[in-house]
Amino acid sequence: MKFDVELVGKVGSMALVNKAWGDIDYNAIARISRELKSGYIWVSSGATEIGRIDYIRRNGREIDGDYSEVKVDYAAQGQTILMNNYRQYIDPRYSVRQILVEHRHFNDPAKKENLKKLLLRCPAQGAIPIINYNDPLSSEEIDKVELQELAKHRKDVVHCMDNDETASQIACLVKCKTLLIYTSTLGIYSDPTDEKTLIRNITGKDSYELIDAVCAAQSKCIGSSRVGANGAVAKLEYIKEPLKNGSEVYIANPRYSISEVIGGQAPCTKIFISK
Repeated sequence: MKFDVELVGKVGSMALVNKAWGDIDYNAIARISRELKSGYIWVSSGATEIGRIDYIRRNGREIDGDYSEVKVDYAAQGQTILMNNYRQYIDPRYSVRQILVEHRHFNDPAKKENLKKLLLRCPAQGAIPIINYNDPLSSEEIDKVELQELAKHRKDVVHCMDNDETASQIACLVKCKTLLIYTSTLGIYSDPTDEKTLIRNITGKDSYELIDAVCAAQSKCIGSSRVGANGAVAKLEYIKEPLKNGSEVYIANPRYSISEVIGGQAPCTKIFISK
């Protein structure tokens, strides 16, 4: 099977922040960045929380006001810091390109095609796209109305509720060989309260059998890592389309490097069609 991109990866905001110190986890960003290369597309959360940390450091307090507006302000402040850190640690041979997306870039055919062309030009140009949701210019209320209107006319509406969904949509758009979803757990558990029940492989002889196996795993999942997140159930739902396209999916913890996860040296959940 031919793939256009080697890897699409996603890391969540909690992996990039050291809660104990109330600061950016520079080691985590550096470890990830040093493995990124041409042919990789990276979806990164973290701008909002990093912007919040930076604002508090400079002003000694949080921003007062409406939560949705405060979130936008933090995201706008954090984007530059997040990108600067990726640029600092990524191999200087590669260009780094920031791409901010919204649901419109997946629901509007012309915007979707433009995004696809942009991403597929990057490997040949030695560039690494760093993708995040465009929080600074998005409005939850406007998005809600637009999505409701779209849902009246079609069933396959993309919401981009979080970057797990964004990464999965990007994986479908560019048809990647591997989709890596970093999360706060080691992967998917048969008992969510017990790390020892990590499901290391979810497989099927074809896409139909594989999706059935994913659905079975979903029935055992609960919980999420942060407010607004949908947890393991949503992760498994989002990855179904990439799996149908032939992508292999890894759900892993960011304490392990990309090469360790894909090379089989890290405990994680690998989801794939068995050969």
